Amino acid sequence: MIETAISSRDNPIFKRLKKFADTARARREAQMSVLDGEHLLVTYLDAGGQPHTLVRAASFDAARFEQLATRCPQAKAIVLPDALFAELSPVATPTGMLAEAAWLTPSEIEATPLVIVLEDIQDPGNLGSMLRTAAAAGATLAVLSRGCHDAWSPKALRGGQGAQFVLPMLQGVELAAWLNAFSGQSIALALGQANDFYAQDYAGATALVVGNEGSGLTSAVTLNASLCAQIPMPGQVESLNASAAMAVAMFEVVRQRRGHRGGVA
Repeated sequence: MIETAISSRDNPIFKRLKKFADTARARREAQMSVLDGEHLLVTYLDAGGQPHTLVRAASFDAARFEQLATRCPQAKAIVLPDALFAELSPVATPTGMLAEAAWLTPSEIEATPLVIVLEDIQDPGNLGSMLRTAAAAGATLAVLSRGCHDAWSPKALRGGQGAQFVLPMLQGVELAAWLNAFSGQSIALALGQANDFYAQDYAGATALVVGNEGSGLTSAVTLNASLCAQIPMPGQVESLNASAAMAVAMFEVVRQRRGHRGGVA
């Protein structure tokens, strides 16, 4: 492995990486992003991806970096001073390595549709966590509104822990039109609803609709959903975090479908 040392912010490779780290438009136009940390890189490789560039901070273990590079035979290897590397990192304590990588387009999942529909989820950690939960629960598709945070931002990728590599996604979607065209049932999770979420049957094609962390779902979306339902909360708090609510809902679907297949309910 031959490493190229870069020490200037004016270097074109560093400037490109900085754009992908910081700018949704640059990521979208190039269909590229920055994967922060060894775990994300390995998960990306396991999903069939090959990074364009590998980058390490000068303090990162060179032998470990070389070992990872053997799985990326076409990637250019870069080493940066720690201070310069920190400018690319999405976290206060940098991991010490990252990769420049093309977005993956996972194949359509052959299963009874289980879709998450997300409206204006703006916190990247929440968004990544929701995608991770959906992937873990066997979701077949994620549909994101135009107001959602970029699913391929470094912080959303950290939150997703590789979900973006395996879960098919549609971004920038007009949700009311999508829901109107969906052939299955769509359940909007909302407060103050008479319908009990647990009382519904989720054996068939289902889309679970979750809204913005603060304002919830818009009326345009709820009007185009098949049903609005509330997760029962017998405790003393007003609501669940949007990510937590989606996790509860997703795994209720999993529980019911296991029962329909004769598994352990």
